[in-house]
Amino acid sequence: MTGDALSQDPAELRRRIDSTKAHPARVYDVFLGGKDHYPADRNAAAAGLAANPRGYLDVRHNRDFLRRAVTALSGEDGIRQYLDIGTGLPTAENVHQIAQRIAPESRVVYVDNDPVVLAHARALLTSGPEGRTDYIDADLRDPGTILEQAAKVLDFDRPIALCLVAVLHFVEDAEAYPIVRELVEALPAGSRVVLSHLTEDLNPENIRAVQRTYTERGFTFVLRTRAEVTRFFTENGLELAEPGIVPVHHWRPDHAAPVAERPDESVLAGLDDIEKVRYQDINDVTDADINVYAGVAAKG
Repeated sequence: MTGDALSQDPAELRRRIDSTKAHPARVYDVFLGGKDHYPADRNAAAAGLAANPRGYLDVRHNRDFLRRAVTALSGEDGIRQYLDIGTGLPTAENVHQIAQRIAPESRVVYVDNDPVVLAHARALLTSGPEGRTDYIDADLRDPGTILEQAAKVLDFDRPIALCLVAVLHFVEDAEAYPIVRELVEALPAGSRVVLSHLTEDLNPENIRAVQRTYTERGFTFVLRTRAEVTRFFTENGLELAEPGIVPVHHWRPDHAAPVAERPDESVLAGLDDIEKVRYQDINDVTDADINVYAGVAAKG
């Protein structure tokens, strides 16, 4: 971690938190069944769900893609270092838990700029003794700081998996492509890029309705086409792994997404729609439900 990040005065952290405005990391937390959010975040999630009642499948399958990608990179490709930017709030099966279960010596650096995430960062730092897990308080738009701080933990002479999962659609084109270029240029040969991104290619009516609910709340929300997502790879000389850039539920599916134990139907009936999301089995997904592309690529 950057010790500086976790040594911040709790009162200063509280001053940085604006609980009156929704934040992407906290809205994501709502959809994943977490508890570290505010009414504004819950309201934003509920509005998104009202606009697209199956929209929780985008969030949940995006998270499950990360599980499958890290499992493949750790188990098949021998990757032992991860830089996860746009980490979000701690939830089940964080990157270090997946990677260190396969290779206990794995090192993982998380990056986020939400003070609520920072306040909970210690929950992320549960690395086994053989590995290491750190946290950087930084913005994706400041790749220089991220790389400088990450180099205190990660060895940039050995392959690193850069995870940009459901984060670039919060950045406009003028910044997004140069940011990715700077990050990828710093990676050594043999590194990987794990990327997912919202799109309007697949089910435009649903995702545009969601986009409106979030832009009304002040979010930058850029829906990119498959060609525009592909640019993040091709402009940086990355070689896509099979099956290429595909809707997120089609990236090496293993049908092993975690399923929460459902409460009694009487209890379930008393929950509102957003509370029911955490108990949904996402394995019943169809192509008409998904608005996220995903891909993994290697740097030669």
